[in-house]
Amino acid sequence: MANSASAKKRIRQNEKRRQLNKVVRTRVRTQINKFLDALDAGDVEEAEEQFRAVEAQLDRAVNKGVWPRNRASRKTGRLAKRLNELRG
Repeated sequence: MANSASAKKRIRQNEKRRQLNKVVRTRVRTQINKFLDALDAGDVEEAEEQFRAVEAQLDRAVNKGVWPRNRASRKTGRLAKRLNELRG
C-alpha cells in the first residue's frame, strides 16, 4: 500500500482515469456491435449510419488517448471493407 501522499493521490488519479477509459472502450465496443448487427441483417442504410457512428466513437477514443491512432485506423478500414462488400 502507498505510504506517501503523492503515491496515494496517484492511486486515486489512476482509478478515476481507469473508470473514464472503461466508459470510452465500452462505447466503442457497443457501437461496433451495432454496426455488425446491421451488417448481419443486410440493411445497407442502417449499416452506413452505424459506420459513421463507429468512426466518430473511434475518433473520440483516439483523441482521448484510449485507443492508438493506428489501431483505430485499421479497425475503421476493416469495417469499411465489410460495408463495401455488403453494398456489392
